[in-house]
Amino acid sequence: MIDISISDKLREACPTLTLGCIQAKITMKELEPLLWQEVEEVCVRLSSTMVSEDIAKLKAIKDARTVYRKLGQDPTRYRVSSEALLRRVIKDKGLYQINNIVDINNLISMQSYHPVCTYNLKKITAPLKLTVGDSGETYSGIGRGQISIEHIPVFEDALGKFGSTTSDSERAMVTMDTEEILFCIVAFDDQNSIAQWVEKAKKLLMDYGAAKDIETAVIQ
Repeated sequence: MIDISISDKLREACPTLTLGCIQAKITMKELEPLLWQEVEEVCVRLSSTMVSEDIAKLKAIKDARTVYRKLGQDPTRYRVSSEALLRRVIKDKGLYQINNIVDINNLISMQSYHPVCTYNLKKITAPLKLTVGDSGETYSGIGRGQISIEHIPVFEDALGKFGSTTSDSERAMVTMDTEEILFCIVAFDDQNSIAQWVEKAKKLLMDYGAAKDIETAVIQ
């Protein structure tokens, strides 16, 4: 497993923050029909049982918002990615089908309510640290141009910041030429169930991504 740590600054804001990580070699597919069926079923269930007002009441979302505020960020302006995903689904805007690995990322996030960050391991350089974006700091977000990453949790490697719990950068994004991934579930205050979500994600990666050489870790 690649070396990953959590910065002191982020631990001060959230002593209970936990990472559930999976490193694995995978096979990319543009579409995995049975996986996409699972995604659509979860979308239908969420949109038929929840309204927008319910999202802010979810413990995982409340915990994430609390940490964002402690870091000095407005969580209703820069939403944690899991909340943004849920809001899109509940508004019946649907999800974009990207590829099997990104679809698994989104499925776990919708089910756990935690932000999930998945990266092309070839594009990042150990050691990694989950830290906090500095004032005025930006990077090139996926499909969004330059975006602010100040005062939010961000992943950093030897080359700089490359991903966050709000929006990831283009540098380490998963594309069809990806061969090995780092899959991270970020729980702000849910240490007890993180292992279960790691196992769920591991099974999905094996079933729909032919994952092998799998390593897992829970980092607290």
